[in-house]
Amino acid sequence: MEIQGSIALVTGANRGLGRQFARQLLERGAAKVYAGSRRIASVDLPGVEPVQLDITDPASVAAVATTASDATILINNAGIATFENLVDGDEDAIRREMETNYFGTLNMVRAFAPVLGGNGGGAILNILSILSWRSAGMGHAYSAAKAASWSLTNGARLELAPQGIQVTGLHVGGMDTEMLAGIEADKSDPADIARAGLDGIESGALEVLADRDAVQLKAVLNADPSIVYPELAAITSAQTSA
Repeated sequence: MEIQGSIALVTGANRGLGRQFARQLLERGAAKVYAGSRRIASVDLPGVEPVQLDITDPASVAAVATTASDATILINNAGIATFENLVDGDEDAIRREMETNYFGTLNMVRAFAPVLGGNGGGAILNILSILSWRSAGMGHAYSAAKAASWSLTNGARLELAPQGIQVTGLHVGGMDTEMLAGIEADKSDPADIARAGLDGIESGALEVLADRDAVQLKAVLNADPSIVYPELAAITSAQTSA
């Protein structure tokens, strides 16, 4: 799909990856970019049209679908990470993670499917994570929610294809954003990830592996879980030695 002349809505566009998407859409010639944020005053990127948006609030989503009724591209970037585990983590936080990362994305897809379809088709880009494929110590609730969003992406792709709407999933590892500010790890530049996502939209890709971590992990997904989760061997060894 051509970005030149398109009309796009980016969720969570006030900072980090979302801001990069909005900026690069303008640079690529998008005719209009709606920048969604829960705090509209925090959207400071020149050239975008700020819209107040809480993806967990159906009324807010419906209002934005009316405002952005000319949209042809939807980038589902908004999300949260509570860093909670599943067994002993705070249940309210775990539910908030699922409400945002899964149901929030679903809210947007359901609201904008008729918008994009009515405008002759278009594209949806869902920002996922390598943690949708593998749980990690940073909080398994996030992995569970992103895994659900990955499945949502695959299902929505099948349902929306007859309307001329392409659905792309973007998988990425750690990024140098506020969300991971306290995490010591290799992190990608959000500008590079946004560029890969927009390239994927333009090429019609169904899936974008946006960094080396995504490429490497995808390559071993068909392996035995003992390969994907080598730390299990260390846990078993410690139990046996105890």
